This record gives sequence, structure tokens and C-alpha cells, in this order.
Amino acid sequence: MSIQVSLSGLSFFVLNLTTSNIEYLDSINFDKKQTPNELLDHLVHYLNFNPVLNQEFSKVTILHSNELATVVPKPLFDETNLIDYIKFNSKILKTDFITYDQLKVADIMIVYVPLVNINNFIFDRFGSFEYKHSATILINRVLTLEKNTKNPKMYLNIEVNHFEIVVVENNLLKFYNRFEYLTKEDFIYYLLFTAEQLQLNPEEFPLVLMGAITEADELYQIAYKYIRDVSLLHSNSMLHSKDSSSKYFTLLNSL
Repeated sequence: MSIQVSLSGLSFFVLNLTTSNIEYLDSINFDKKQTPNELLDHLVHYLNFNPVLNQEFSKVTILHSNELATVVPKPLFDETNLIDYIKFNSKILKTDFITYDQLKVADIMIVYVPLVNINNFIFDRFGSFEYKHSATILINRVLTLEKNTKNPKMYLNIEVNHFEIVVVENNLLKFYNRFEYLTKEDFIYYLLFTAEQLQLNPEEFPLVLMGAITEADELYQIAYKYIRDVSLLHSNSMLHSKDSSSKYFTLLNSL
């Protein structure tokens, strides 16, 4: 089982490792951001009232999805400096626990703040488990997909109230960031500003959209208005999906 947790929602994925069949896949979004304690209450309630989630699992993975994360090249990484890496672009407390993941396919570390109360509950409930930041899964999978791509390419993973941009070139991560948005104008501003800062020509670079988006959505339409080469991610880019939707991209690539 894999669970993605954020203050804006929860997503659940249960995979039968013997048959490779998806036994459960669902998500809930909140009207407003929750506190960590409120999020825990929602998680407890959801697990208690869903029998398929209330069983023993051979593996449990928690994905922490939040803005309290940053990317650090491994050659510059020092485990004793975790707070210094993250304090410049994230508002953190002195009591926050900071940890890190290492990408499998690149010398990159993701330094982040997990929700400790969620981790503690999952350990009490299921025993030993694994946890990562959702950006680790996202970047790792995109770099894997683009291992033979030389020219710049931009991926956008879109959620209900935020989206992540990943730009790759020559099989290297060129850019990663996460942006909150309320309107399609917010969305296109951050997209075009990122392209400008990276000196990417909207007439030339491919833009791949995934997550909570379809061709009928206003975000797709406004992206298509300003970017020449826009497409939706193909389902074969996800490890455990036969559906055409890429809504659960990080979740489906987490096990």
C-alpha cells in the first residue's frame, strides 16, 4: 500500500504484488488546507472505514507532498547542514524534523520536512514502513523516462491547488519547483516565467502535462495558447496503470 499525504488531501493505492493488479485507488481533496492534526484525523477515519485499507500489507509507503522541500546536488550535500539547505525557500520551525531522500538515477538529494505525526501513526498501525517525498518519485521517474533525451523538455505535475515543474536536458535535472495557484492566470504566469528564466523558447520546447488535467481543462487550454508543443502524459509512462489518466502519477510509481 502507498499513501500520499498533504495538507490539501489524501490518496491511496493498494497493489497486489502477485498479480500486479490494482486493488484500490482513490483520493480525497479538502476544501481548505488542514492542520497536521486535522490531517491525521482524516487519515485515521479513512483507514478505519475502508476494509481494503485495514489489513496487513507486505509493504507500506508514505509519500509526503508539501512545499517544504529542496533539491541539493549530491557533491554539495552534507547531512549536518540539512536546515541550511531548506531554510532559504521554506518557512520552518526549530522543532521541525528534517530528512532527505537520494534519487536512484541521479546524484541528487531531496531535503524535506515530513509530517512526523503521520509517520508515527503509520508505524503504530502497520509497523515498519518506508517514507519519501513525492518529488523524489516524480523527478526519478521523469529522468528515467527521458534518459535518452538531449533537448530541454518540461513536465508539469498538476494537483488541485498546486503544480510542480520538472525540466530535464541531456538526462540531467535542470529545474524543479512547486507553485501554488488559484486561477489559470496564476498557472500560466509561473509556467512562462520559469521558461523565461531558463531561456526556453515557447515555440520550441515540448511541454508534457500530467496529474489532475485533461484536454478539456482550462489549464490545458491556456497552456496550449502560449506553448506550441503541448501534450498529455501517456499511460505507459506509469508503472501500474492501464488507464489513460495520469492523475495518480507519483502514487502509481511509488511501489
